[in-house]
Amino acid sequence: MPGRSAIGLDIGTSGVRAAELSYGRGGMTLEKFGQVALPEGAVRDGMVVDRPVVVGALKALWKGSGFRGKKVALGVANQQVVVRQVDLPWMRASELKASLPLQVQDYLPMAVADSVIDFHVTEEVNDGGPRLLRGLLVAASREMVMSNVAAVEAAGLRATSVDLTSFAVLRSIGKPHAAVATEALVDVGARISNLVIHSGGQPRFVRVLLSGGQDVTDAVAERLGVPTALAEGIKRGGPDELSEQESELVTSAVDLMLEVFVDDIRSSLDYYGASNPQFPVERIVLSGGGSLLAGVAERLEQVTRKPVVLGDPVAGLHIGRTGLDAAQLSAVQPLAAVPVGLALGVIS
Repeated sequence: MPGRSAIGLDIGTSGVRAAELSYGRGGMTLEKFGQVALPEGAVRDGMVVDRPVVVGALKALWKGSGFRGKKVALGVANQQVVVRQVDLPWMRASELKASLPLQVQDYLPMAVADSVIDFHVTEEVNDGGPRLLRGLLVAASREMVMSNVAAVEAAGLRATSVDLTSFAVLRSIGKPHAAVATEALVDVGARISNLVIHSGGQPRFVRVLLSGGQDVTDAVAERLGVPTALAEGIKRGGPDELSEQESELVTSAVDLMLEVFVDDIRSSLDYYGASNPQFPVERIVLSGGGSLLAGVAERLEQVTRKPVVLGDPVAGLHIGRTGLDAAQLSAVQPLAAVPVGLALGVIS
């Protein structure tokens, strides 16, 4: 019997996904993984818009995937999330938590009362001046967080923690690597992508990008004048009966959106590099459903001149009775980084 278990829940633009992990003497085990698709517009920029639809999808996810627990670690990421590096006066952890609202107001574009805030300490600074805590300040719109929590509770579940999805990605695919000191993790979602730069598991830079695989689908749909569902299939390599002109339109649409997305990553890496020359990024690790789009890895390598590899969020995990065969596990692997990382945050 496992000693502890946790369920990570990711409410994304294109679907809801959850992973259950258990921890025992033999290590960490992936017990369950499941996902249910969402229609366009149910979740917009990381915020639940159509609660009944999302609630229905969550209930279907729990029934279809065999999750028994009701407590979940919920992930959040959208344009209303602020992540920035700040230095605060040194204090004990208990004091820091209590005084954080007073310490960080000047760093936020929104009122503390309207925010859910946290501070992730990365290092202590003591260079002859006042002793400081350096870290990443995370602030999210309270309205956005509570909207998603309300949907979870309406589905009969309970959100015991709310975590930044970027940190979840770091836990699941940001494993320390002997040959690489600092790397950039890029989890490509449908509308939102997470960029995390870390050194040996210690986060140094986080950025939430409002772009992803769905933008490519939209571009294909617009160029061909077809429904989004059909454009999604065309984007992934079918149907085969496209005319030469239509194929050229698809290729140009995909290339254009890839160029925009890759340029966002490149400019973010340039910004980080100018501020952190002592910790240069040595490689890029890709995950997320959008990472499956042909040409993403190659284009990133070409533009950034850094090696690009695919992340594996289930590497190092034992595989339990998930109900998924080897082919299904391989198919969901790129999609598992966020829910697996959220669960890891509870039991690791």
